[in-house]
Amino acid sequence: MARLDRLIQVMHEQRADALQLAAGKPVALVTNGAGRPVTRENLSDGQILSLLREIASPEAAGKLDGPAPVVFPYHSPSGEVQVELSRGAEGSSALVRPAHPAGSLQATAVPPTARNAVDLAEARQMMDELLHLLVESQASDLHLRTDQPPLLRRQGELMREEGRDPIVGDRLEAMLLSIMSSREAGEYRETGDTDWAYEIGGLARFRCNAARDRHGPLGVFRVIPTTIRTADEMGLSREVQNLCYLTKGLVVVTGPTGCGKSTTLAALVDLINRTRTDHIVTIEDPIEFVHQSKKCLVTQRQVGLHTRSFKHALRAALREDPDIVLVGEMRDLETVSIAIETAETGHLVFGTLHTTTASSTVDRIIDQFPADRQSQVRVMLSESLRGVIAQTLCRKIGGGRVAAREILLSIPAVSNLIREGKTFQIPSIMQVNRKTGMVTLNDALMELVDSKQVEPKEAYTKAVEKAGFATALKAKRHDVSFLGDG
Repeated sequence: MARLDRLIQVMHEQRADALQLAAGKPVALVTNGAGRPVTRENLSDGQILSLLREIASPEAAGKLDGPAPVVFPYHSPSGEVQVELSRGAEGSSALVRPAHPAGSLQATAVPPTARNAVDLAEARQMMDELLHLLVESQASDLHLRTDQPPLLRRQGELMREEGRDPIVGDRLEAMLLSIMSSREAGEYRETGDTDWAYEIGGLARFRCNAARDRHGPLGVFRVIPTTIRTADEMGLSREVQNLCYLTKGLVVVTGPTGCGKSTTLAALVDLINRTRTDHIVTIEDPIEFVHQSKKCLVTQRQVGLHTRSFKHALRAALREDPDIVLVGEMRDLETVSIAIETAETGHLVFGTLHTTTASSTVDRIIDQFPADRQSQVRVMLSESLRGVIAQTLCRKIGGGRVAAREILLSIPAVSNLIREGKTFQIPSIMQVNRKTGMVTLNDALMELVDSKQVEPKEAYTKAVEKAGFATALKAKRHDVSFLGDG
């Protein structure tokens, strides 16, 4: 691997315009004309030429020692780039640029008149301003739609930004492309949608999605805070935190989209990172929370950028001496199968699913397998599953949101029910064994109502077993007038 490959990857990830190598200066990322050093040591002429020889074709390498400027392409592992070497009075200087600059409109089907009308630097500035608005408004999501003003999701509800003009399609397309890498722009052009992460230094990271609908381009952006909340700040129980100290097994965090699964997982990984001395491998699409290695060594890989797929990266992780593996999404049968095998063979595996309760999570995992394999999978899962955290977000009284978490922990009675295919009995086992730290969703919601954090009606809408929850509300004399029967 060439020494410049890692820096080229950083350039793509940070959506920089170029990587600059100049004699007497450190390597710098150039964005909107401003350079930011990314190495400490100043480069010499010889070092610049040595770095370029590693990536130049034989023909281009033969010209590097001459006085004339040299331009050549290079296909790095993270994408195609163009290298431009020039000489000046102060020594050699080289610029490494994406072959298709981030946000290049040439990669899209935008008409020539629109291409001329849209300035990409201005488009990126507009995009960054809206992302600043997203963070400063303490909203969770920003929605951009063709011919509509921006919409922000605050406390779970979408609200249009009054006083802001609708964004026309060509301009919105330019804004989206201005913060994409060449790989993402290519994927967007070919498939009509793409996911990526974008970071504004000192502000936040954002999980981004671009797509098209019948009106034109659209984009959705979610804030990923730069500071990871601790498990205690998240209100995770001691029993849930104890899952982080296991040496093997499978822990699944579930819930609907936008319920905070990533935030909970980040808190658990951070707890491991601060208290254990192990190797953590995360496989994500895209990388959301960034973990700096503390007591642990943390390796974060992004599907599509660093690896081909979740299942490919999960198989590769077994050869990377991991102790803890986080699988961002257990999307398909093979990924689920490898995750269970990995948990069985002496690794602690965290994963996510889009299920609403602990018992339905067990069913979803088993149902992904063909009928002739399900009894074998039940046995494997009964031995490897250590916990399920199923959460949903509720609107708090007075503003904000709070998570209600259903907690299933592995005890012999639960393992037996999974092995025997009697998962419908899991909720009653959870009720009987509350002292072990298990909590049903109804109990978690009732606790929020009792503590006056959540209105009874809001909790009722989030309950899965609504009849039982309504009965519990009446028994505790909470206001149930919203049910219509007093």
